[in-house]
Amino acid sequence: MVKKIVPTKLFMSIEPAGHWAEAVVWNVVMGFPAKGLQVIGVTGTDGKTSTSALIAQMLRESGSKVAMMTTISIDYGDGRGEIANPTRLTTMGSRDLLQKIKKIKANKVDYLILETTSHALAQHRTWGVPYSIAVFTNLGHEHLDYHKTFERYRDAKRLLFKQTNKNKNGLRIGIINADDKVAEYFKKDIENSITYGIQQGELLATDIFMTPAGSSYSVRTGDTYYKIDCHVPGSFNVYNSLAALGVGRALGLSKDQIENGIASLHEVEGRMTKVDEGQDFDVIVDYAHTPESFDKILAEVKKLTQGKLICAFGSAGRRDEAKRSEQGKIAGKWCDIVIATEEDDRDIDGLKILDQICDGAQESGKIMNKDLFSILKREEAVKKAIDLAEKGDLVILLGKGHEKSILYNGPKAAELRHLPQNDGDKQRVLKREYDEVSVAKSAISLKMKNKS
Repeated sequence: MVKKIVPTKLFMSIEPAGHWAEAVVWNVVMGFPAKGLQVIGVTGTDGKTSTSALIAQMLRESGSKVAMMTTISIDYGDGRGEIANPTRLTTMGSRDLLQKIKKIKANKVDYLILETTSHALAQHRTWGVPYSIAVFTNLGHEHLDYHKTFERYRDAKRLLFKQTNKNKNGLRIGIINADDKVAEYFKKDIENSITYGIQQGELLATDIFMTPAGSSYSVRTGDTYYKIDCHVPGSFNVYNSLAALGVGRALGLSKDQIENGIASLHEVEGRMTKVDEGQDFDVIVDYAHTPESFDKILAEVKKLTQGKLICAFGSAGRRDEAKRSEQGKIAGKWCDIVIATEEDDRDIDGLKILDQICDGAQESGKIMNKDLFSILKREEAVKKAIDLAEKGDLVILLGKGHEKSILYNGPKAAELRHLPQNDGDKQRVLKREYDEVSVAKSAISLKMKNKS
């Protein structure tokens, strides 16, 4: 209601203060529920969830009692394991966040791993959360619809490190990707830092060996030599596991605890998930949805593909519009066949989004209805990708990953499109159940049945 009454520019300027006030009120009402917790915050454009999972698993294997809140799931540290995150928010509003933290604290956990977004930081939703360690994965082209400039986006992420540095009861340590071009900004914001990378950093990965099932590499720092085996596929998970290594060192874990802990994680839902129904081509589902993650993952899987690389993806509505053609351009560069489809269009014209993606793909030489297709309904796009696949090909489905629904145009989307985003308004945004892995399995089974 407030968004409808207050002009958008004015609302954007006062919104952070409103969220800060809300966070203060709920902390007071609930008695500062996060006080006394050891919180490890993970921020960055890509890799937050996988890094959080690697850290959590490493700590569990070392004997610690761990809670975790990520885009995918919540583990309250009560021994029941992870349950699906019921919201679409990585870092939810302060009331919901603090209610869940209160439950976590009651379980007397040793650590809480908290995936923390730039939106939550810019809006002060995490005020009152005592971060002890801050982790920075990378910074790419994302969320500029909200932050407006890359610098404001960067500085929102930096707030995690500043907040961590103010916590005199914490370790005040930042774990920083030294290969990222903004690494120095984050180092300035924290009293103590541990840097990691493939090109530079205190924790430098060498002798990297990649396979479709994961990676192995060595790290020598001081008198300690680590032999890391990461069973989550993708070269980007070398970075994510290096971040986990940094956290392990910051917490004083032994060499064996770090090595065994990282090696014990075998899968993160919706991240490089292989779909195998006995077909003679490969199918992978991944959550990648930024130009940077597209470039990394498509370059990676291209090396593993014997035949054609076929990619299906969309670009979310009410999100950074500038990235859409860039995603198309990158997909067109690496893939033999590109299929543009929906990905939470919300109340934005889905066909317009597809046109923007296709414009980018055509810049890379793709030709409509030859090696470039525009199919609005995602289920049909996945079926098309599967139907086009032949022996030795690889189909990669990007952007949905673990998510279990799709947001799309409501009956009055066009006439109400001028209003600020509101996913809860059923006149503007509708939701249907959708599971990428299940849809892919059904399409594969149908193809195999028809073939036989």
